[in-house]
Amino acid sequence: MSKARNLNRLAYFAAVVETGSFTRAAERLGVTKAVVSAQVTQLEQELTTTLLVRNTRKVSTTEAGLAFYTRCASILHDADDAFSELSQLSDRPLGTLRMTAPHDYGTVIVTPVVADFRCTYPECKVELHLGDSHSDLMSGDLDLAIRVGWLRDSGLIARKIGGFRQLLVGAAKDKARLDAISQPDDLTSLDFIANLSLSDPLHWTFEKDAKQSVSVKLANALAIDSAPAILEAVKGGAGVAILPDYLVRNDLKKGKLIQILPQWTLPEGGIFAVFPAAKFRPVKVTAFVDMLRDA
Repeated sequence: MSKARNLNRLAYFAAVVETGSFTRAAERLGVTKAVVSAQVTQLEQELTTTLLVRNTRKVSTTEAGLAFYTRCASILHDADDAFSELSQLSDRPLGTLRMTAPHDYGTVIVTPVVADFRCTYPECKVELHLGDSHSDLMSGDLDLAIRVGWLRDSGLIARKIGGFRQLLVGAAKDKARLDAISQPDDLTSLDFIANLSLSDPLHWTFEKDAKQSVSVKLANALAIDSAPAILEAVKGGAGVAILPDYLVRNDLKKGKLIQILPQWTLPEGGIFAVFPAAKFRPVKVTAFVDMLRDA
């Protein structure tokens, strides 16, 4: 290198690209917008290249900026891995834990654990991406994925850390009508709220005492692609739905919901921590997974 470069400027530039905004980049980095702007401007001057196109609505990369960001992201990730490897020599997580989780489970279960994790290990930062699509762990951008349900064979390393039950629930205000349901076949008389994120949201198999099995096709009254939104619709009286126990547990305790056909069970799912193949598993990852399992 003909000149000494301030590698911190790469982090400022990458943050602007990833957030699409100088303001959001400043919030992520914990500095002022003026500092971010000055650092990126200085970087462009050092490189004698325009990296970003700025206007009043958004910030986008030039062709050179996009190519440079790809290299910067790799460099920053390698630097974080170096800190993670160093943390293997101690018992304290270091660096940044980058992870993904489904929106509903991530909001209800994972986020409170993230808060506890940060309080326990303030030296370690966390980036939590919530979404129901499966992110590519092989890209190297994530340390961990939490997946809920039934794993597809992907060649990744998975550890089961828990499970959940699926419960058929309805609004408590409809208790008299719902209590009259005595068999799965009776459910066809009810309005059902289907989860569009499932491959077959209307066909369900109920079992009783591991001896009886009844498959039914429910009548679709409403279809939504978000479990938390389905929960709100159920509480509003729009129909009944099948939801995971971790999402409805509190409302059942508070009496806002009732479980329908509690003597019948539906297929149970698993909670999995999924890791990319790696030579080592950083302390930050194992510490978080252990904390989530305990929770």
